[in-house]
Amino acid sequence: MRWHKRAGKGAARALCAALLILCPATALAQAKSCVVPDRTPVPRLEKPGRGEKVRKTPITSYLLALSWSPQHCAGVRNPKGARDRFQCSGDYGRFGWVLHGLWPETDHPGYPQWCRPAKTVPQPVLRRHLCMTPSAQLLQHEWAKHGTCMSPNPAAYFRASQILFDAVKFPDMKKLSAHPQTAGSIRAAFAAANEGIGPAMIGVTVDGQGWLKEVRLCLGARMRPQRCKPFQAGAGDRRRVRVRPPV
Repeated sequence: MRWHKRAGKGAARALCAALLILCPATALAQAKSCVVPDRTPVPRLEKPGRGEKVRKTPITSYLLALSWSPQHCAGVRNPKGARDRFQCSGDYGRFGWVLHGLWPETDHPGYPQWCRPAKTVPQPVLRRHLCMTPSAQLLQHEWAKHGTCMSPNPAAYFRASQILFDAVKFPDMKKLSAHPQTAGSIRAAFAAANEGIGPAMIGVTVDGQGWLKEVRLCLGARMRPQRCKPFQAGAGDRRRVRVRPPV
């Protein structure tokens, strides 16, 4: 990933900046192939769950949350089920890193969320981004919970998300999965693959058994990489991490 220096101001300006100045780059562990089905599921509308609140806190930074699909699918009981078939069955492609979401952040853990009522994401927008986030319902969720705090337009939000995602270069996950890792070595591998990214700009999350779940890139208000805040960093550098091999 090569991150440029020009930028805009505020959430809308940041979206425009992402669209205009971030250049796609070749990724090493995304979908090897992806065929969007003729019929895309219509996602249900999403609203704040029990205990969740609307929060319109000021946006001061962003997270680009990337999920390791083999780890998600390893925990799926029925890969052929309607919920996970596209991502996990292999019928529509093989996925490596996928985008969980582009999240607006603030200076404390109370990030903005559910900022405005969200209609169903249009089918053309869903189809355009299913190879990035292989779940229509997750796309709907990300728009409702996070995207509505950044833009009134789901197409613009997902277009910015796609450009940011496409700009990331991924390390050789087969190689990483063959040897014991730590959260620090995962950070170092991502930093080595992406010019302008340092290990301190990368958050790592693992599950209770120590399997790698996500890598999160910390971005500033202008969507340029920055050092993660303590509550964004996730696992400490010495935390042992197991990596599910790519399929």
